[in-house]
Amino acid sequence: MRDNDVASLLPSDSPIQLLNAAGEPVEGGYELPDRDTLVEAYRRMVIARRWEAQVTALTRQGRLATYPSAYGQEAGEVGSVLGLEDRDWLFPTYRESSALLTRGMHPREILAFFRGDWHVAYDPYEWRASSLSTPLATQSLHAVGFAHGEHLQGRDTVTLAYLGDGSTSEGDAHEAMNFAATWQTATVFFVQNNQYAISVPLKHQTRSRSIADRGAGLGMPGISVDGNDVAAVIAVVREAAERARAGQGPTLIEARTYRLEAHTNSDDPSRYRESAEADAWREQDAIERLERYLAATGEVPEVPEAEEIAQLTRDVMNEDVTVDPLELFEHVYAEPRAALREQRDALAAELATREA
Repeated sequence: MRDNDVASLLPSDSPIQLLNAAGEPVEGGYELPDRDTLVEAYRRMVIARRWEAQVTALTRQGRLATYPSAYGQEAGEVGSVLGLEDRDWLFPTYRESSALLTRGMHPREILAFFRGDWHVAYDPYEWRASSLSTPLATQSLHAVGFAHGEHLQGRDTVTLAYLGDGSTSEGDAHEAMNFAATWQTATVFFVQNNQYAISVPLKHQTRSRSIADRGAGLGMPGISVDGNDVAAVIAVVREAAERARAGQGPTLIEARTYRLEAHTNSDDPSRYRESAEADAWREQDAIERLERYLAATGEVPEVPEAEEIAQLTRDVMNEDVTVDPLELFEHVYAEPRAALREQRDALAAELATREA
């Protein structure tokens, strides 16, 4: 590969931005999405933020075992979904609840995972979304394999693998990206760089200028985008998906954003970062900047659905759930192995003893 070819794969010196923090259009090298798309993005982000606040509150009340909040990352959650077509597949991490909500999934289907009721409480084929992945970066391998399989069957489905900045340090992420670039799979790697892998800042994970720089080393374009600018996120994801669908291979997108809440309800961010840092990122807020743009160019829509989703979520968490411990053994093998049947029988016998 020639030097000029490598240079074409490198990201811009600063993240791509189409709306600045004041909500003013800026030249970012991409066309600003039309107003209808931006109104829908605004509506979805308002719903997502209310959802994140409600679920976090329910977790603190003990209604959920744990919850990794994406509060403050709504532009990435919503923009990544709106940049794809409905027939494309999502491969989410555990932090992508708002992305699944944007796809149209019911809160009951999303929260069963965090409540410990079911591993996956939704039909992946109905929503074209794989299970929420807690092991870091494993879903990136699934996204690449799925895209390759779709290609072998003559379909141009695009897969989008969500990653955090921390998970890009995993071997699985590198293996997935290398396979995708080598085989030119129709995959978009969407990295939400929220600055911390739990408590570890990015500077302690890599000396690279950016995560997006790694794309050039693997032979795929790397794009750095303002992760709090939903217009820019939609534009770059849309272009990456179009490239992938046209058979031009994968793209690595790094969306620079910030996790305003704790990593999970078991984390205390005051132990590793200053509150002033979070305050500075609040000034880059994705919803406020788009609201300013919409107000300057027309009406800002009311979003009554946000409170409706919050009420629906509270209602779901107040439902009584019947749990069958023997379901632990279901859906593991098409034909259960002898050892698994033996364990299941032992548990069934113990449960029967307790009920007697």
